[in-house]
Amino acid sequence: MNKVRLTLFFLPFLLVACQTQQPVGEVEGSEGGVAEPDIRPASDLPDVIPGAQTERERLIADTLFEGLQALDGDRLLTPLDDNAHARFQRALAMDPGNEIALDGLDRIVVRYVDLAAEASRRGLFTNAEALLENARFINDKHPALLEAWIALEAERTSEDLFFNLDNAEFSRRTQGAQMQLADIAARAKEHDAFVLITAPNDETARWMFLEMRGALEGYRLRGNIELAGQTGIRLRLPED
Repeated sequence: MNKVRLTLFFLPFLLVACQTQQPVGEVEGSEGGVAEPDIRPASDLPDVIPGAQTERERLIADTLFEGLQALDGDRLLTPLDDNAHARFQRALAMDPGNEIALDGLDRIVVRYVDLAAEASRRGLFTNAEALLENARFINDKHPALLEAWIALEAERTSEDLFFNLDNAEFSRRTQGAQMQLADIAARAKEHDAFVLITAPNDETARWMFLEMRGALEGYRLRGNIELAGQTGIRLRLPED
């Protein structure tokens, strides 16, 4: 009985709704008329491959990011499975001409040149040459290479004196380290040389300079300090 009453109650509303509903496929025009729906052949619609381009771009971005991380960590050509050169080359294989990847390769060359210059300043000429060979492997036409080879040869043929010292002994400031510093200081005075001290930290480098200066009473020792992984001293001899 209740279902019958509910049906009779809603019936007028259903009839009104049916009268106001427009036929399927017709759209009311701006002036009250009926406009045809905008139906185009499927061949006129643009071809879209959902997500394909986005996935490629994401892979390139991830590869470039990994390459920049390796570059910052000085993983330039090694290790084989995680180095900056391999990452940037992979990005270029996916996107030839990618500016970030090309700039990354250029920065690898410049970094090798800088490392070679640092090695040659400490008299590590074999190491410096190997570093420049790595740079040449990346880009043998890079403009910085010629100047770097000339600078290396000039350092190699100089008459400067080089002393590669033991990191552990000098970090502990042993008596043996003090004796070596006194001997090097005497040679600096003999040649009136400029002293270049390299050490892993500023505290050790300053201690070395003070020890050398203290071993030479009445002599003004001239020098400079530079932070590097290997402890060493270079005596720059005056030019004739």
